[in-house]
Amino acid sequence: MSYELFIAKKYFRSKRRTGFISLINYFSIAGVTIGVAALIIVLSVMNGFETEVRSRIIGFDAHIRFRSFHDRGIDNYAATISQLKEYEHVVALSPYTQDKSVVMSGDNRDFIFIKGVDQKTAADVSDIENSIVWGELNLDSVRAEGEKTLPGIVLGKNLALRLDVNLQDKVFLVSFANIKNFFMPEFPLIKAFRVAGLFETGLYEYDSNFGYISIESAQSLFRLGTKVSGIEIMLDQMDRELVTQVARKISDTFGYPFTAETWYERNQTLFSWMQIEKWAAFIVLSLIIMVAAFNIISTLIMVVMEKKKEIGILKSLGSTSRSIMKIFVFQGVISGLIGTITGCLIGYVLCWSQLQYRWFSLPSDIYFINALPVEMKILDFVLIGTAGILLCFFATLYPSWKAAKLDPVQAIRYE
Repeated sequence: MSYELFIAKKYFRSKRRTGFISLINYFSIAGVTIGVAALIIVLSVMNGFETEVRSRIIGFDAHIRFRSFHDRGIDNYAATISQLKEYEHVVALSPYTQDKSVVMSGDNRDFIFIKGVDQKTAADVSDIENSIVWGELNLDSVRAEGEKTLPGIVLGKNLALRLDVNLQDKVFLVSFANIKNFFMPEFPLIKAFRVAGLFETGLYEYDSNFGYISIESAQSLFRLGTKVSGIEIMLDQMDRELVTQVARKISDTFGYPFTAETWYERNQTLFSWMQIEKWAAFIVLSLIIMVAAFNIISTLIMVVMEKKKEIGILKSLGSTSRSIMKIFVFQGVISGLIGTITGCLIGYVLCWSQLQYRWFSLPSDIYFINALPVEMKILDFVLIGTAGILLCFFATLYPSWKAAKLDPVQAIRYE
């Protein structure tokens, strides 16, 4: 151990002639602790929300969508599915069609997205079957007592409330697909469906604007013939880099007019905004640590004033200005280290206890989760710890420099 570190530790532990200096030192350590703990908790909660949203989006949608530019459709999609199966990491595929339609029930009507899926393979690329809260995923035919059997449709829960429909109620879908000119004699296509189930993903955009029908009904409704809008692809991992790599390979192989679109590309604005929020929280909460760092500056300045005699003696014994500066840098960094480590421990314990015991619950009828989500990441701990120590280190430079500049003769003349 260097003598500079030894003296710094001695100064840190020693009782001050003025107890006020020690009190400020404790406040600075507490400030660093609170700032670090707050940063860890806030970023862990943001990570939890991001993971929850991502899992629900991917649960509703597939990892990759293979489609044509301008959504002109894919013909002979069975052969395309056979080709896509050969790619590494691909575990499931399912054709789909998607377009806009008007849904009508009595006097209620709305403009929504209709997605046609293959009922046999849809569950392999999405969680739609597990998201159904009433009824079932029956898109073939639904019977109602005393009424005609109709193809089934599954609606989002919020959409069903807005349309005032329930299970086995009849709804009509109106398609304007392939109508180039409203003044031509070609009329919109209207088809009747019966509600087979209601789904809830927890994401308002999907629960309020989507309905599912069979792929055959969708091809007929949107006048696609034997074409589909695209093919959904599920990989063995949802890692963003892996999904992007596989999608790029598929796009390069098939070329124009086909493209492979990842889950991140479809929701890039949302996830980019969440990342900006995390950085904003990091910067704002770092101000708490910065305030504590200013307390370290004031503490060290007063310690330098108190230890003038010792500084003069050390210099007269041959200590260099660099060594004197190290003593007070070490003393400030020790305060920063104690505060940072304590803050990391408090943040970890609080996040762990929330994961284990769910102290902070949320009303499940309002939010799509029943407890505050938390996800701790090692990188966050490293970045926060580094930021805390660096801020404390920079706070020590000015008082340490002032101590190093003291003239030993002037320091001990009146002592």
